[in-house]
Amino acid sequence: MKIKTLSVCEVNNYIKKVLDNDFILNNLSVRGEISNLKYHTSGHIYFSLKDEFSKINCIMFKGNANNLDFLLKEGMSVIVSGRASVYTASGSFQLYCNSIEQEGVGNLHVKFEKLKEKLSREGYFNDEFKKPLPKNPYRVGIVTSETGAAICDLTNVIRRRNSKVDIVLYPAAVQGVNAYKTIIEGIKYFNKSKSVDVIIIGRGGGSIEELWNFNEEELAIEIFKSKLPIVSAVGHEIDFTISDFVADFRAATPSQAGEIVVPLESELNYNIDRCKEKLIAIIENKIYNEKSKLETLNKVLNLNSPSNKIANKYINIDNLKEKLNNIIYHKIKSNKEKIFSLNSILQAHNPINILGKGYAIIEGEDNRVLKSKESFIDKEDLLIKMQDGYVKGEFTLLEKGEI
Repeated sequence: MKIKTLSVCEVNNYIKKVLDNDFILNNLSVRGEISNLKYHTSGHIYFSLKDEFSKINCIMFKGNANNLDFLLKEGMSVIVSGRASVYTASGSFQLYCNSIEQEGVGNLHVKFEKLKEKLSREGYFNDEFKKPLPKNPYRVGIVTSETGAAICDLTNVIRRRNSKVDIVLYPAAVQGVNAYKTIIEGIKYFNKSKSVDVIIIGRGGGSIEELWNFNEEELAIEIFKSKLPIVSAVGHEIDFTISDFVADFRAATPSQAGEIVVPLESELNYNIDRCKEKLIAIIENKIYNEKSKLETLNKVLNLNSPSNKIANKYINIDNLKEKLNNIIYHKIKSNKEKIFSLNSILQAHNPINILGKGYAIIEGEDNRVLKSKESFIDKEDLLIKMQDGYVKGEFTLLEKGEI
């Protein structure tokens, strides 16, 4: 018997008809926890309904979504009524929801909130413990899956922004049981080797179960203990994990992490040029100021140099010499004038000069000057001093009236 060959579309359509004709699948009421929730701009609502062992993709079209009287949230436990079928374009099996009833908050969400509250109370989220990101990292360490979209996005963004930054990947499991332990190993490796300036941990988007490894307490503690700054980039912008709160910086997506960590090379070059210009201006100004100081000091040195001091002393000596000569000259002149004046007075009163008028000086043998006859000693040799010489002889005292 020859089997008929069908196209993919024919197979999907056949499965859809089988499912659509199944009474149970067309009248389902399913209990589960909401994850991977997305409100589309079209008004449709896309999400996954999961339990501990499995999940199913769901869609609620705009017409039914408008009848909801509450907002769906991640981790919310609900009861969904609808039908199960196949979307033939992609061959995906999904639940088409007619109505949703809120049953409560999901277990994973409760676990998440409890751990968040505990770590917050213990100070793991405090800003005082957040380490600053390096302004110009030379090497970036990334802990994520080597085959995931996150490493591709990060590599593209970093290479585009700055081709000189090195990227070091520590391949880790980001989904599955105990995957968080490989992320811890990556953080420990970079802290031990100190080969990078900053660490990025993360992965692409997914449901709360798929992102749950980033909600593990052990990983949060390791992030807190890290000596290197860590950026958490997990999922999409609406996704929040414990890693986001305890990390030094949270990026909404892996691509944003690359933009946050690595500055644009063009901006760095611009800043370098500005710093270069500023440095040149500072150096030129410094050289000018130091040159001015040197010129001033040179002038001071010249004014106070030993040779100038000696030359100035010579000038002072010459001035003092001239001043001393003037003083001596005027002193001599003054003394000459005084001597001349005294000589004139002396000459005027000199008894020798009187001798020219016929007078004489009589001296006794003992050189006494005889001023009267009472001074005369009889028969004494007398010395008579005249203008042009001396006469010596013995004289006799005459009485009054005798000649």
